Amino acid sequence: MRGFRDPVAAGLGCLLALAAAGCSGPGGASAAAPASAAPGTSYAPYVSAADPAPTDTAGSPAAYNLAFVTADGGDCTPRWDGSHAVGDAAVGARIAALGRDGRQVRVSFGGASGTELGAACGSARELAAAYGRALDAAGTSLADFDIEGDALTDSASVELRSRAIARLQDERPGLEVTFTLPVMPSGLDEHALALLGSANDHGVRVRTVNLMTMNYAREYHGDMGGYARTAARAAHAQLRKVFGTSEAAAWHGMALTSMIGVNDVPGETFTLADAAEVRAFAEEKGLAWVSVWAAFRDRRCGEEPSAAGAPATCSGVEQEDGAFGAAFGA
Repeated sequence: MRGFRDPVAAGLGCLLALAAAGCSGPGGASAAAPASAAPGTSYAPYVSAADPAPTDTAGSPAAYNLAFVTADGGDCTPRWDGSHAVGDAAVGARIAALGRDGRQVRVSFGGASGTELGAACGSARELAAAYGRALDAAGTSLADFDIEGDALTDSASVELRSRAIARLQDERPGLEVTFTLPVMPSGLDEHALALLGSANDHGVRVRTVNLMTMNYAREYHGDMGGYARTAARAAHAQLRKVFGTSEAAAWHGMALTSMIGVNDVPGETFTLADAAEVRAFAEEKGLAWVSVWAAFRDRRCGEEPSAAGAPATCSGVEQEDGAFGAAFGA
């Protein structure tokens, strides 16, 4: 998913939402797995960590994904969208406001723009510390790693990131990890599966695999809700195979994120009808949560001029402000 400045592995066993009896970490050490999350699909949109939007609260989210923490250029310094210090007081106040009334916040590292910290930090110790500083600044134990594009195919950074996350979980036993990965209607590709394999090899305990059901290819157009369901079913079969778990548990360890309105690929438009379809599907299967890119786009464009690709701050479709949030948070 875009930042704000830019308008199969076998034998996996460390998905917390799927494992009932723990998993093996490096050297065969057992990593205890807590009980599965309570049933029920929550709504957790992606929001700007720095800039409030009137539609942030649409759908009464249970959690927010704070986008995005990236590196400060080539330096191993975490920053919100690569520009705001993680300790910025205004951002801190914004995050505190989002977390009121019992809502959780999840720090999302990476995204489609900027440099993911795994490509900027020189060691697992340094990378784990950078991730930890952002989590501490947000006051949360929920981490999302949105790995896509070059970061997904860079085997060196994938390896370093796995080592760093495992180290961070050793230091913070309550840290819950989500991997957000691109998907096609045919399922996860070899790079996404290799990333999960690397995480497992290093004993990372993964709570959720979040599928970006968006931006497929030019040959996919029309029924975006149908494509999301098809992609989820294909990935579900893959997760069952690689994690060796039950059908229900594999669904409980999955999340779906849709790009509302006009997508970046011509012909792809995710409608309010698609949102209702995906929400109903998620509830039927017992998915962990559903999300959107992004809450600040959950409004009609008004006078904003049209341009090639998806508009950055509105949906590009006719809607009431906050309508997608209402559909997903139903």
